[in-house]
Amino acid sequence: MSKLSIQEEKELVAFIKDWLKSHGFTQKDLANELNIKSSRTSEIILKIKELYKKGGMFIIAKNLIKIEQKWLNNINKDYRETKQTPPYNQLDIDSLVNQMNQDTSK
Repeated sequence: MSKLSIQEEKELVAFIKDWLKSHGFTQKDLANELNIKSSRTSEIILKIKELYKKGGMFIIAKNLIKIEQKWLNNINKDYRETKQTPPYNQLDIDSLVNQMNQDTSK
C-alpha cells in the first residue's frame, strides 16, 4: 500500500481523538488496545501507519471497530454486573426499619 497523505493523517488523528472522547476513553486506553507502549500521539500515528501499510483504510477501520466492540462489550458486562446487585432504596430501608420496630416491640 502507499503511504498515508498528510491530509489523511490529520483527518485520522482528528477522528480518533473525537472517537475516543465520544466513548470516554483516552489515548492510553487506545495504546493498550493497539499493544503499544506509549500513548503519545506520534506513537499511535506510527501504529496507524503500520496498519495502513498492511491493508489501507480497511485494516485501520477493522481494528478500530474491533476495539470499539470490545469496549462496548465491557461496558455492557459492567452494567449487567452492577444491575444484578441493586443497592437498597428508601422503600427497602423503611421496610427494614418497620420490621426492626416490630421485632423490638415483641
